[in-house]
Amino acid sequence: MIRQFFFTSLLSLSAIWSIAQGNWQKKSSAIITRWYDVVNPDDVHSKYPRPQLVRNNWKNLNGLWNYAITLKDADWPAKFDGQILVPFPLESALSGVKKALRPEEILWYKTIIKKPATNKGDRILLNFGAVDFEAIVFINDKNIGSHKGGYQNFSFDITEQLNQSNNELVVKVWDPTDQGPNPHGKQVLSPQGIMYTPSSGIWQTVWMEIVPDNYVTGIKSIPDVDL
Repeated sequence: MIRQFFFTSLLSLSAIWSIAQGNWQKKSSAIITRWYDVVNPDDVHSKYPRPQLVRNNWKNLNGLWNYAITLKDADWPAKFDGQILVPFPLESALSGVKKALRPEEILWYKTIIKKPATNKGDRILLNFGAVDFEAIVFINDKNIGSHKGGYQNFSFDITEQLNQSNNELVVKVWDPTDQGPNPHGKQVLSPQGIMYTPSSGIWQTVWMEIVPDNYVTGIKSIPDVDL
């Protein structure tokens, strides 16, 4: 009886895990590194992502998000296509998707975030390490801002946009790669001669952090050398 209960419990846990993962799995790739096998959707790039201005009160938002690909003129996805592992580009094996994004298409991300506990006067920042190329960010259906540029980090103060309960975070991404106005380096949609594929979407850590009303946003060092 005990043995049967234990086995049934294991099956139940496996079913719960499968549902939680949404049948997400890494895709195969011709070139992988030794870190490929250790990537865990529940613990992705868990260290604080910025070497300077490290803050202790922060929340890593990396992990499995919902994703959808629609035509560029679509208003909002009617449904999502599956799960994607943030922060790996759409085209990568580790994203679990490994699909190309065409210039006439939009990549959508969706996840649920909770409002962290704060003290009076605290502000809540939503940070993106990088999103290639153009990102528009929504919280609870409200446009909170946008950013163009696939290589820079950007942030939004979302203090006033968060409810006490669950909050829906959606990121809308357009990336034309080598068929648009954006810097793209060696990335091309149709590799020929060199095999640099696109790296569309969120490709650096996403996180929330709590800061006081007045806080440091950057440091600039000006040397004064007496020769």
